Amino acid sequence: MTVRPDGVSPPPRTPRRLAPRPLPLHLASALTTWLGSRAALPLLTSGWPGSKPALDKARAELAARLADVAPEDFAAALDRAVTGEAEAFLRGIETYRNHPYRRSLGEPPVVWAAGTTRLLDYRPAGGAPVFVVPSLINRYHILDLAAETSLLRHLAATGLRPLLVDWGRPGQIERGFSLTDYIAGRLEAALSAALSLAGAPPVILGYCMGGLLALALALRRDREVAALALLATPWDFHAEQAASARLLGSLSELLATLFDPLGELPVDVLQSLFLALDPLTALRKFTRFAGLDPQGAEAEGFVALEDWLNDGVPLALPVARECLGGWYGENTPARGAWRVAGMPVAPRRFARPTLVVLPSRDRIVPPASASALAAALPQAERIAPPLGHIGMIVGRRAPATVWRPLGEWLLRHAPPPRRWTGRRRQL
Repeated sequence: MTVRPDGVSPPPRTPRRLAPRPLPLHLASALTTWLGSRAALPLLTSGWPGSKPALDKARAELAARLADVAPEDFAAALDRAVTGEAEAFLRGIETYRNHPYRRSLGEPPVVWAAGTTRLLDYRPAGGAPVFVVPSLINRYHILDLAAETSLLRHLAATGLRPLLVDWGRPGQIERGFSLTDYIAGRLEAALSAALSLAGAPPVILGYCMGGLLALALALRRDREVAALALLATPWDFHAEQAASARLLGSLSELLATLFDPLGELPVDVLQSLFLALDPLTALRKFTRFAGLDPQGAEAEGFVALEDWLNDGVPLALPVARECLGGWYGENTPARGAWRVAGMPVAPRRFARPTLVVLPSRDRIVPPASASALAAALPQAERIAPPLGHIGMIVGRRAPATVWRPLGEWLLRHAPPPRRWTGRRRQL
């Protein structure tokens, strides 16, 4: 510990973040863009035909506007623009890595646990139960990001009782889990605990990958489920960009072989796969962040969200094989070939009320992929907010366009405890 000359120890420094992850790939993507801009300049000024005919008109218009500009002047301007963007990008990253914000929300009571999986109760005083299933590869915090940006606390304030599944990081046992182990094992056991606690069949609410798990659970336990709500849940993985999905699927066995000694697919590998969807996302985000007031609310919200994005958890290798090779590579859900404990996951068999939220600007789950699931569910209602995959949960317009209608729908379909006369299934 350092002691100042006056004998007073300085306050401890907040550790720097080691993110955004994977930082080397983010830097490489940005560098490729900058170098590519400079390398393409001679082709533009020489009139060299481009490789994308769709851009011919824009290329011709740009060349016409530069007709009276000296080539050396334009080159100098381009260098200044690239340098300025690079400085802003790096400044944004450093500002983020040193930002003092840290998530400090208190955790709800744990009402059940098995291995690394826990069930958190967001309204112990009671209410109409909602069984919430998040993704396996991101922490649940996106649903409870901050006091003012928490879908779960909003639902609890309306009188609902969110009971959230916190998957945690895979331990020694979970590293050998398949999707069947998670769904027919852990998830069903957590649902039984929720039924005993709440005394009523809950609405099951799933987000992203968690929506697929929630659907499979609802089909297996349909007599103990009141309704189903699915947020940005994929189904037809070949509905858009089928070639990219198949390429991702082809990597399944290679990745499984490489990381077999670990028994899990590391976070940075998962982040790299998501980065392939939009290689320049970090460049745009952190360049913009550099222009914000670091002490302002918008900057703090940015940091909170980035902390969640960079705090993912590994994926058990058997699950990674099923998701990458099966879902993405072979499109098993849409083809009717995905099974859990031998039972087909067939949406057409779920005859209870269902809400499907389809954010129209989703880049992670293309709207066409999620729309295919809505079409396959017999009683599906749809909401299509003009938001993205994450913006639908924590964006500025999320409370009005998603939270409020979702809460109203859940209140209509989640029965109070006294109305349930069913019998809990023993595992």
